[in-house]
Amino acid sequence: MANVNLTIDAERCKGCGLCVRACPKKIMSLSKTKLNSKGYRPSEVTEPEKCVACASCALTCPDSVITIVKL
Repeated sequence: MANVNLTIDAERCKGCGLCVRACPKKIMSLSKTKLNSKGYRPSEVTEPEKCVACASCALTCPDSVITIVKL
């Protein structure tokens, strides 16, 4: 697996869940404990070590709040 830095701008995330559905590794979810200032549950990575940097999540995000950098 590649070393990957995946970041989500939680404040801009609308919690639509498109990235959660797009992830082939099923390592993303909507937060069960956090709300951003707009009242949305932002996406989060539950198992970052399993990320393969395919960028499916970033490509499906309508607000471009996901950034992936291979290390």
